[in-house]
Amino acid sequence: MYEDFHTTDRWTGEDLHCRWKANIVAIATRHADAVDVRFEVNDRPLWIALPCTAWVEQKKRSGKVITDPLAAQLAGRYLKQILEQGYDSQRERYAMSVAEVLSHLDAVVAEAREQGSLPAVPVVP
Repeated sequence: MYEDFHTTDRWTGEDLHCRWKANIVAIATRHADAVDVRFEVNDRPLWIALPCTAWVEQKKRSGKVITDPLAAQLAGRYLKQILEQGYDSQRERYAMSVAEVLSHLDAVVAEAREQGSLPAVPVVP
């Protein structure tokens, strides 16, 4: 679904190839209470920061956790949406709010139900 996709930049019309690369706990790398999901957009790095409190809220509201593959999918869905809305594809990092994480999580889960399951994220060498 959103681990490897194409979209079009709203302003330039450029085809953007977005590929998931990694989930990294930002506490260790930049001392932030977040999980950074790395994508490559036309071979340039772009990070989506998901606040760790979203994991807590998801557990409270559903009793289920956000898995790494699910985090990659919901960050990819957010990335696709912001690029199509005209956000800057040259920017290096975007941060999601807890509400945005939960909203995209619900949408990804609904899409996965329609398709039968979440696609597996690839193992990146």
